[in-house]
Amino acid sequence: MMGAGKTTIGKALARALRRDFLDLDHELEARCGVRIPVIFEIEGEKGFRKRECQVLDDCTVRPDIVLATGGGAVIAAENRSALRTRGLVVYLRASVDELFRRTSRDRNRPLLATPDPKGTLRSLLEAREPLYQEVADLTVDTGTMSVGQLVLQIVDRLKQLDKPIDRSAQSRPANSSENMRADFAASHTAENKPCTP
Repeated sequence: MMGAGKTTIGKALARALRRDFLDLDHELEARCGVRIPVIFEIEGEKGFRKRECQVLDDCTVRPDIVLATGGGAVIAAENRSALRTRGLVVYLRASVDELFRRTSRDRNRPLLATPDPKGTLRSLLEAREPLYQEVADLTVDTGTMSVGQLVLQIVDRLKQLDKPIDRSAQSRPANSSENMRADFAASHTAENKPCTP
């Protein structure tokens, strides 16, 4: 979920494992040339999720990375399949109160731009929890431990996993940064184009 610590813990885990760190939302923004709230504003959640699927497909075939996905990436069945088969999935779990505390001042979260952001978080978590559990190879509670302690725990638990990874998967050419930026720019009228190819 948003606010669970994916970026902070992911970066520390990548350092511990000597791997590159990728944040799916940042990758998506870089490929479209605009921030996520702009994508939501122009294309709605449906358009955002379509682009998220494209970027996740591309990122999950890259070797030796730690990838932090957006909290809603699990909604799409193709994303869940890619995550399950192409890597080891760590579900960072936190309570609604903790998630709200961590996200309440963040203005870059379109789904929380509601009169009741805490209620929205609760509803999102209730809907997504089964999907997180479905793809997770391990679940880690992020509430009380320091980042360092969490990373040590995750590394130890990852070493115990024996799971086959699909090394033959290939991303589609349309998912490249150049193609996605051109597609995003071309799909909007001149008066509301937020980026140029």
